[in-house]
Amino acid sequence: MIVDGKKLAEEIKTSLKDEVLSIGKKIKLVVIQVGSNPVTEKFMEQKKKFGNAVGIDVRIYNIEEGVSTSQLREKISEIVHIKENTGVIIQLPLPEQINTQYILDAITPEKDPDMLSSKSVGAFSTGRSKMLPPVVGVIRHIFEKHSIELRGKRAAVIGAGRLVGRPVAAWLLQNGAAVAAIDENTPDPRPYTQNADIIISGVGVSHLIRPDMVKEGAVVIDCGTSEANGKLAGDMAPDVANKASLFTPVPGGVGPLTVAMLFKNLVELAKK
Repeated sequence: MIVDGKKLAEEIKTSLKDEVLSIGKKIKLVVIQVGSNPVTEKFMEQKKKFGNAVGIDVRIYNIEEGVSTSQLREKISEIVHIKENTGVIIQLPLPEQINTQYILDAITPEKDPDMLSSKSVGAFSTGRSKMLPPVVGVIRHIFEKHSIELRGKRAAVIGAGRLVGRPVAAWLLQNGAAVAAIDENTPDPRPYTQNADIIISGVGVSHLIRPDMVKEGAVVIDCGTSEANGKLAGDMAPDVANKASLFTPVPGGVGPLTVAMLFKNLVELAKK
């Protein structure tokens, strides 16, 4: 089965519209972008469009690529402390000269819908957070919709990034799955992927995973995005879908839902 992420995102959008109205106050999301990137530009457009649709003001701050870590941290601290800003997110990746975690830590948990600051990550990892990182929220939503059980399942998580790999692996372990974490130091991922009931990838390398690497009937969640021949591509080769019992395509799968979950978290912050 192919997961229709756009349809699921529309369902969340409809419910969020009502929630935003019931809150009765202006909700504002600030997105900080340093430099430009063709892939992230598409996600920026999605965020602006989704925000407009549910009645949330989305403001984008474009900052020049050559900014230093200290200059960027100072600017973000100013933005975070503006009372009217309900949530603040940093569009990743940041330029190489920037200390990314130091920048993310400038966002207080009360204004961190992406849940990427060290305090937010700590609260999630120890089960003290009512919110989930957006990608984890997406995967939970898909699994609940399709009655996918985690306890006792073998899962392969490909990539160890802060957006997908690390939080997803932690959540799977919390819910009773046996997790194989695969990164660039894994000599051969095939023994892990071929035996996995669930494969979740967030590397950003187009068509990294091929059908021969996937077990028949596996649940395959593709969280990777890259550009191939001018088009968005996922980590999974498209014909992996033929072997999977459940498959999220790129584009149209996890992407739209991740945006929806970000705004769901933002609305939760606004309620507080």
